[in-house]
Amino acid sequence: MKKFISILSLLLVVFASSAQVDVKAIDKYIEKARKDWNVPGMAVAIVKDGKVVLSKGYGVKELGGKDQVDENTVFAIASNSKAFVASCIARLVEEGKLSWKDKVRDYLPYFTLYGDEYISSMVTIEDLLCHRVGLGTFSGDVIWYKTEKTPEEIIKQAAYVPEAYEFRDGYGYTNLMFIAAGEVIRKVTGEPWEAYVKEHIMNPLGMENTVISISDLPENAATPHKPTLENGTVPIEWASWDAPSAAGGIISSASDMAKWMMMNLNGGEWDGKQYIEKEQQNLLWTPHNNFKLSEGSKGSIPGRHFAGYGLGWSLMDYYGTMVASHGGGYDGMYSRVMMIPDLKLGIVVLTNTMESISTPLTYYIANQYLKKDTRDWSPEYLERARSRDGHREDVEERKAARRMETKPSIEITEMEGTYYDPMYGEISVVETNEQLRMAFQYAPLLSATLEHWHYDTYEIKWDKEHAWFDFGTVSFTLDNNLKVTGLEFDVPNGDIFFHELHPKKVE
Repeated sequence: MKKFISILSLLLVVFASSAQVDVKAIDKYIEKARKDWNVPGMAVAIVKDGKVVLSKGYGVKELGGKDQVDENTVFAIASNSKAFVASCIARLVEEGKLSWKDKVRDYLPYFTLYGDEYISSMVTIEDLLCHRVGLGTFSGDVIWYKTEKTPEEIIKQAAYVPEAYEFRDGYGYTNLMFIAAGEVIRKVTGEPWEAYVKEHIMNPLGMENTVISISDLPENAATPHKPTLENGTVPIEWASWDAPSAAGGIISSASDMAKWMMMNLNGGEWDGKQYIEKEQQNLLWTPHNNFKLSEGSKGSIPGRHFAGYGLGWSLMDYYGTMVASHGGGYDGMYSRVMMIPDLKLGIVVLTNTMESISTPLTYYIANQYLKKDTRDWSPEYLERARSRDGHREDVEERKAARRMETKPSIEITEMEGTYYDPMYGEISVVETNEQLRMAFQYAPLLSATLEHWHYDTYEIKWDKEHAWFDFGTVSFTLDNNLKVTGLEFDVPNGDIFFHELHPKKVE
């Protein structure tokens, strides 16, 4: 018996030792990584067993400034907002106000996908939240980007986004369907989804710094930054995501996100209040859309055997334990949330630039608690990030293909006019002071001057700095009689797909 007790005591000592994590070492690692990645400012929170073990700011709110980031500094969390939308719907399901299997058209009669009436009538609330409706990844984002349209108008235009794969037979990350989910919440509750999430989740949790519009930005807000080839990292303006807020409009802090994570890790309950019933919480973290993993993709994340998407959450296994996570990409800000329910561990990384530092940091921190891997994730990801040029190579390829000393085959006056695309709306081209100007009907911030590039193609010189794209061209298409018929765009980037627009000239 004494021998058994001594063995048990030894096991308890070993377990206690393995549970200890050097938070000070993590703190130093984060700051070193920030400097290595040239990130102006960031905030990190770690929660464990219902307690905040780290909540801290690093660097400055704006490059060149002196204001330090702290745990209450707000950043755009972008697509990490999707989990809030899913949780709101989970509450409404529990209250009996809707069902996951309800058809979207029961609430939004105008809802249509790629002109297919049968498919459109079959889409459920559940389908909206797991990226399986048949739309391609980021397809149609050009509809809502910097738009003045309402969410309903955006959803109606989404009817013209092309089908990428058969309904429920693939994965395409679609912001548009979460905008639709936000409108379902509005229809069911009679109030905007923003008001519902504040009343039922954010305010009760004490998320005092969190807002859902740049018009409500507090003074303690970080400034977005964009890495550029010519000028390095530069500050840019906050962009309004009011219309697509259900897809990514929340702006929050490390301290507030810590509260959100602790509630989720505690089975949807916190401080005596049940925010999400456990049954619904399990459903959100159940794979609804599974990904095929190659041997290479398995090896890139040690201990991973499956990956998929739940409802508002990305899911996978990691060394035998389930991970619920999500990333967020906003104009000038990237973020990531990672939770390991079995360990009651949550990590959030918020940054004020478009560098992918948040993923390696979350893995590094998780590994300190899992005691499974000594891999130094940050330099590995940094080397990988620097070896990729993103769309820079595409831009250089186009610049190299330019044909100098060419002229347009038509007069400027023939290019003027209104061009219409059913997925987007009107785009106008007018001549002002012997220069062509282009304006997007619903997005004045996308206005630009057109400068001759070659033949009947013009370079788009944007009036404003944009986070996702710089260089771009637009060609005037002609019929056999040299009559202008339409526009074709080529704006290399990985998200806002102008090439999906094919506006025709309106006679």
